[in-house]
Amino acid sequence: MPEHSVTAQPGVAPAARRAAGVMFAALYGELVPHAWRDPDSDLDAYSLFYHRSIAMGWLDDRSAGGGFEDRMLRAPGLWGMNDAGWNHPRAAPGAELISWFQVEASPVADDRPLPVQPFLRCAWDATARAGTLDLSAVQVLLPVQGLDPASRPPYAPVPAMRTKEWFAECAPEARTPVEVNINSGRDPSIPAVAKQVIEHLARLDQDVFGCGSHDVAGWDAVLPPPFDDRFWNGPPLHGVVLRGELAEWSCDAAGWLAEVVADSVAQLGVRSPLLLTVTRALSTG
Repeated sequence: MPEHSVTAQPGVAPAARRAAGVMFAALYGELVPHAWRDPDSDLDAYSLFYHRSIAMGWLDDRSAGGGFEDRMLRAPGLWGMNDAGWNHPRAAPGAELISWFQVEASPVADDRPLPVQPFLRCAWDATARAGTLDLSAVQVLLPVQGLDPASRPPYAPVPAMRTKEWFAECAPEARTPVEVNINSGRDPSIPAVAKQVIEHLARLDQDVFGCGSHDVAGWDAVLPPPFDDRFWNGPPLHGVVLRGELAEWSCDAAGWLAEVVADSVAQLGVRSPLLLTVTRALSTG
């Protein structure tokens, strides 16, 4: 198992190669531990996420040991590991943080989105190895500054749209009301482009997320992230809340939406890291 610090704080790994930026995911809700699992197992959140990343071909481990030729022969992945854990000293009291994961996203290919969907899928898989999840919210830090809208090819201006059909067969009853909080921290860019973001999402030919309403929102509407404000561009002063429905309540759907939002705001000139929180809303039906 790779060495890591149990109490390490979020931060960029030293000697990391050029990357898109830090992605941080936090899963909230309730985790019922598997009765058969040893609570003192050496397979902690970091180890489970690390091995799942390798198994799926998502881990970029070329910065690991070995000679130069050995490192270059390793297949580039979507991210390099930083840290992970079941709890966090900076988690807000009562926030019901289940697990958190931090990676350094590799440079994003011109026709690919930020790898948020596989990132959250891996976070879910690693957490589900420890117990049964009842997920109430997903929070992810998006390194929008690592995207180059001008490099997007004509056939993929919003690359995640190429995979929208994965959600086409979701059962109608799987549609879930959600609130999507998009926050740009001290940068007022998100409220400034909120109307354009809504219009852009409406123009996209997709049924994965349907937006019904939106409001400008500040720090009091945000689930406090489990990291210091200096880690991104906090505190979360400037944001917008979108209310609508996801095709299903899953990390896959939340990750897909995050990818679309990241490219959409990048096209509108946003260059600040974004804190995106997708919260399952109580149905009024």
